[in-house]
Amino acid sequence: MKAFFRQQLVRYTERQAELEFLLSREDIMKDMEQFLKLSREHTDVSAVASRWARYQQREADLASAQEMKSDPDMAEMAEEEITSATTELTQLEGELQRMLLPKDPDDARPAFVEIRAGTGGDESALFAGDLLRMYMRYADRCGWKSEIVSESPSELGGYKEVVVRMEGHHNGTGAYGALKFESGGHRVQRVPATETQGRIHTSACTVAVLAEQDEAEAIKINPSDLRIDTYRASGAGGQHINKTDSAVRITHIPTGIVAECQDGRSQHSNKAQALKVLTARIHEKERSERAAKDAAERKSLVGSGDRSDRIRTYNFPQGRLTDHRINLTLYKLLAIMEGDLDDVVQALQAYEAAEQLAALELSANR
Repeated sequence: MKAFFRQQLVRYTERQAELEFLLSREDIMKDMEQFLKLSREHTDVSAVASRWARYQQREADLASAQEMKSDPDMAEMAEEEITSATTELTQLEGELQRMLLPKDPDDARPAFVEIRAGTGGDESALFAGDLLRMYMRYADRCGWKSEIVSESPSELGGYKEVVVRMEGHHNGTGAYGALKFESGGHRVQRVPATETQGRIHTSACTVAVLAEQDEAEAIKINPSDLRIDTYRASGAGGQHINKTDSAVRITHIPTGIVAECQDGRSQHSNKAQALKVLTARIHEKERSERAAKDAAERKSLVGSGDRSDRIRTYNFPQGRLTDHRINLTLYKLLAIMEGDLDDVVQALQAYEAAEQLAALELSANR
């Protein structure tokens, strides 16, 4: 393991001892907020420190086994221990490097997934419906809760625009952490249902994945900066939806950002949900501006999330999905459209981790 990572891991061991001392103090134990904060940090730090202790133990075992090789009576046993220790050390090194990567605090949060039809007319709207179904199926596979927040259906059954909220955890991350790399332009190549001559058409949709923020973030927004409009909801929903002005549209005047919700059964619930979406969009705008500044030094191909970027192509005649950011091609398009997204999600997460490791090493060598 490289010296830079060893230095980082030594600091974790030192910090673990500091936290154990702090948590034993009576004044800290009386301050519940501080106690909980330090306890959470101790849990995270201890997870790294314990793996580092195991790594050091296996390093010592490997060194002992290599010394034993010179004894003919112990050579066979030594070889077995060398193989075992080397295998475990490789695994532990990978785990420790991933644990040292900077964590996105939003990864554990619920997500709002916004899908908008783009070029391609009716076919684009139908593709937006297909993408919604893909993400909803993926949410089901992950055991997440999902609910449509707002929708603008097209005449042929797709969507001009749809926003869905997803909440849950899968493979150690939240809905936002799993889906955040879906932001960008999605292109489809196929023969539309409306095509009479069998020609392949190309159309596109844009996807934006936003991290839902805590209620405290919404409270920070100045009420005087908001314009709230109510209107009669449209679309499916029975008699209720036609009789009350329950739909809510909120505009953040300083930024011009707009969010609306009409899916709830009351104006109050729609206002609360629209405010959550608005807060997430404002947060995403700030995140994008920070990312743009960081890009001056190092641009992350995966994490840009710009809707103008064409990130992926869905080629139905070839049964092929291609993610252009990481040159990933999978010939299992029908399974993916049924929500089998794990291969795509994991490949993007692995690419981000490799980028972060490279950046850490570059920073350490400066």
